[in-house]
Amino acid sequence: METANERWKLFTFAGLAGCFILLLCHNRSRHVVNLWTLQNINLITIGSSSPTPTLQCNIFEGRWVYKEMEKPLYDESRCPFPSDQVRCYRNGRPDFDYQKWTWDAHGCEIPRFNGEEMLERLRGKRMIIVGDSLNRNQWESLACLLYSSIPPSRADFNFESGSYKVFRAMDYNISVDFYWSSFLVQLDTEQPNGTRVLRLDTIDATARRWQGADVMVFNTGHWWVHHGKFRAWNLFEFKGKLVEEMNIETAFEMAMKTWARWIDENVVSTKTKVFFRSVSPQHKGKLSSCYNKRQPITNESIVNSLSDPLMEIAERIISWMRTPVRYLNITKLSGYRVDAHPMVYTTSEGKKLISKQKKPENFADCSHWCLPGLPDTWNRLLYASMVLDS
Repeated sequence: METANERWKLFTFAGLAGCFILLLCHNRSRHVVNLWTLQNINLITIGSSSPTPTLQCNIFEGRWVYKEMEKPLYDESRCPFPSDQVRCYRNGRPDFDYQKWTWDAHGCEIPRFNGEEMLERLRGKRMIIVGDSLNRNQWESLACLLYSSIPPSRADFNFESGSYKVFRAMDYNISVDFYWSSFLVQLDTEQPNGTRVLRLDTIDATARRWQGADVMVFNTGHWWVHHGKFRAWNLFEFKGKLVEEMNIETAFEMAMKTWARWIDENVVSTKTKVFFRSVSPQHKGKLSSCYNKRQPITNESIVNSLSDPLMEIAERIISWMRTPVRYLNITKLSGYRVDAHPMVYTTSEGKKLISKQKKPENFADCSHWCLPGLPDTWNRLLYASMVLDS
């Protein structure tokens, strides 16, 4: 017969085992939560105009649907924010088809961007968008979307500098700022003899102005793969040592860890939401050149070939961060949109490219995106992520 002492020993052992299991679960929780953030960031109710978190759905997987009657959410001619580089209609583009494609997620409905609701969600807050010219492209889009939702007289803005831009909605006490930081770590261009040093373990100097923001949207990627005269650095620096050559994936991983460490040390996750946008694909080369394209790509193999290996590194680092980071995985859905680039309907050295005597197709912009256009979808997905994560 089991004695009371034996039963007590059994209960004690069971209790210790339970505590050990709970400890293991706690240690894994951050990884599990951030993997959920990467893969299943959004929960949507099918067919609802005001979605609530009841049905799991990946809003970044879906298809583009052409809608003849679709109209952009803002008028390019009435929005002051887009740079001349991405004002495709003003630069001579004759068609509007690229504005009539809508992203539909598989198995659920993504809410249409609602500028007034976005303004309410941002009331009294500061939002920052940090990165390269593709994040500036996104900032210009978001500024237009919000600007079109308020009386122009109630907006305040400064966009004279390419490295810092700000839009304010005065009645909502909102600030949406853009900070140029193509690597997120520090690029020192003031060394003797014009040497440019990319400091892989030093966060960008603008980071002091990131602090305290309520919403943060980051990107990096494009500038890491530039070659020859387009490469921004001469030397890498890591732990005080200068290195002339380094594997780009290795350097990128070091830089991403520096950024991740800064986020974990400086962001209060109960106050600030952090987003990281995946790389915006370029359409260059014989198979995917954007020149004179008027329809999205339908060949899945071409779209898959546009994926960026650097983003695999970014995803892995984000998944292990202590701070939750919402991953805006726009790479594949943007890969279809070969038709949405400025192409030759852009400017170069202050002149419209199509007016140049030399062959403009050799200089077509297949990196940035027309506005109104694809970045409006990025912001629609950002808006949906904020709505569904609240």
